[in-house]
Amino acid sequence: MKKWIVSISAIALIAVMTACGAKQEPAATPAPAGTQNAAAGGAGQQVKLVATNYQFDQKEYKVKKGEDVTFTLENKAGLHGVAINGLNVELRGDKLSATVKPDKAGTYDIICSVPCGSGHISMKSKLVVE
Repeated sequence: MKKWIVSISAIALIAVMTACGAKQEPAATPAPAGTQNAAAGGAGQQVKLVATNYQFDQKEYKVKKGEDVTFTLENKAGLHGVAINGLNVELRGDKLSATVKPDKAGTYDIICSVPCGSGHISMKSKLVVE
């Protein structure tokens, strides 16, 4: 019985530690590349957050205050989620896109909200609302 519990625990630990290395296709169609900060005909701003092993594609994203912003998450490597503290944005699972209207200028933390392995704690970025 003891060996069985140890074996299950070891398998669970390996699964958690390798989550960032797993390939996953995005469940939703991500925004076209290069659309960060683009505002087109009232459609609002588009911010594409590309997640790879323990990092986002940019250290900082900038948007304008008072305008709709659509955030889209693309998992390039591993399985990740996004939480933007202070803006009530949570992208994970089958919800990989959200639109909000930031009405307060400032800097907001963007963090990975899915435990993705040993580098998870350092997977952070910033959103600057100007």
